[in-house]
Amino acid sequence: MNEPTSASANEIESRMRLVSLWTRHQRQVFGYIHALVPSRHDADDLLQETSVVVCKKFDEYADGTDFVAWACQIAWWQIRAARQRFARSKVVFDDTLMEAMAPQFAEMAREVDERHEALGKCLNKLHPRDRELLLTRYERGHGVEEAAQRTGRTLEAAYRALNRLRKLLLDCVTQQLAEGGVA
Repeated sequence: MNEPTSASANEIESRMRLVSLWTRHQRQVFGYIHALVPSRHDADDLLQETSVVVCKKFDEYADGTDFVAWACQIAWWQIRAARQRFARSKVVFDDTLMEAMAPQFAEMAREVDERHEALGKCLNKLHPRDRELLLTRYERGHGVEEAAQRTGRTLEAAYRALNRLRKLLLDCVTQQLAEGGVA
């Protein structure tokens, strides 16, 4: 078999970096987009469009710089280009307002990502039965009744446990963020 040329090896390495960065930060870019467009469906479409542009322009990304900021800038231009599609929506922000809000939404997306990571760590610390209660309760289409049944609790006991677990998770996430233990 032929050895890969250095150009193809560099190309493969670049693709691997792109996939790694995009996978790690896609949720933040989506949060940024969703904060600036009228609906989740529109945000999903714009995320796809943004990901295509990110792939096409990845060779312009400077290693060591803020990938999220770079990707959000691309998303910003995709949003601006799509504004005609949103003109028929009830709520359309004008360009000045969007320009003023965009940096705050980028920062909020980072904070939400940190909180999400902290929540994952805190969920992993729970007893499996408690974790199952919470995860079942918050699955789409499931309620407290099903969560109680799956974990062998009465409905009243499930409500009490959920209240206790929500407080426990809030305290844990707050502590994780205060300690900087999310990174």
